[in-house]
Amino acid sequence: MRIVSLLPSATEIICALGLGDQLVGVSHRCDYPPEIEGVAVVTRPRADGAPLAAGGSVAVSVAVSVAVSVARPLLDHELGAAELDVEALRAAQPDLVIVRDLAAGSGLGSRQVREALRESSGEPVIVSLNAVSVEGVFHSISTIGAMAEAEDDAIELLEALREELGDLEQHVVVRHDEGIRAPRVVVLQSLEPPFASGRWVPEQVRRAGGWELLGNEGEAAAPTSWEAIRDVDPEMLLIAPSGMHLPAAKRAFSRMQLPEFWHEIEAVRRGRVFIVEPVYFERPGPRIVDGVGMLAEIFDSGGFIETSPPGSWTPLFE
Repeated sequence: MRIVSLLPSATEIICALGLGDQLVGVSHRCDYPPEIEGVAVVTRPRADGAPLAAGGSVAVSVAVSVAVSVARPLLDHELGAAELDVEALRAAQPDLVIVRDLAAGSGLGSRQVREALRESSGEPVIVSLNAVSVEGVFHSISTIGAMAEAEDDAIELLEALREELGDLEQHVVVRHDEGIRAPRVVVLQSLEPPFASGRWVPEQVRRAGGWELLGNEGEAAAPTSWEAIRDVDPEMLLIAPSGMHLPAAKRAFSRMQLPEFWHEIEAVRRGRVFIVEPVYFERPGPRIVDGVGMLAEIFDSGGFIETSPPGSWTPLFE
C-alpha cells in the first residue's frame, strides 16, 4: 500500500506499526522517526501564514500567528502554516492519505486533497483523524491499522502503550497513598499570547498525578492571561509552546517579556518552572504516553526515576 501522511503524529503511528516502508509522502514537518528520511515531502511552509479564504486554493494555513486575536482558539500546530505541493502529491500516487479536517476552513483536509487529486488516476482512501483525548489517540492507531491492513500490529502496539500507561498510573496511586500530594499545575501551549492547555494535555497531567488548573480536557487550547495564572497561583508552571522543539521553546521563552508580577507566582518563587519538549504534548501519537512519564518524573522525582525520554525537559532555574 502507498501511504501519504500529512500529519507528523500519523507518520509516527505508521512507523510504530512497522509500515514505514509503505510511506510514499509526508509533510515538511514530519521529522520522526529517523527512518522517514528520504521520503517525498508533499507539503511546504506557507510564507504568509494567512488562513484560507472561502473559495480559496488548495494552499491552506493551519497555524495561528503570535499576533492572533486572543478570542480565537489555538489551532493545530502539527504543520504550522502550510500548503500542499500538488505535483509532489500526485507523483506519490497514494492509495491512502491521512489528514486532519479542522474547523473554520483551515487545515490540509480531505476536501483539499480530493481537489488536488481530482484529475489523477485512481481515487485514494482519505482518512481524517481528530483525537481530543488519550483514548482518541488510541482510536487513531486502531483506525490507521485497520485502513493499512495492519490490525494485528495495531493491537500489539496498543497493548504495549496501555500497559506502560497503566504502570505509570498505578504507581501514581501508590505514591498518593504514601502521602504525595497532586501538584497544582499550569501548562502553557503558547507564550505570546499565553494559551492554557487543551485536548489530551490536561488528561496527561491528571494521569501523571497532577492537577491542571486552567486547561480543559477534550477542548481546544484556550487563551488565558498572566493575571489568570497569577490568580490560580500554580505550584508548577510548564512551558510547552506548540509548533517548536525544545531548543526553540527555550529561545522563545528567553525572548518573552515577563509580567511585572512574575516573581509573585508560587511556581517561580519555588523554582518550579520547566520548559518541556512540546512534541510529547502536541502530537497525538504514541509518544503521548512518554509525555505522561515525563510529567510524572517532573511532578514526583523521588517516585519516578528516568521515566522521561532523555533530554526532553529542563528546569528554568538550574
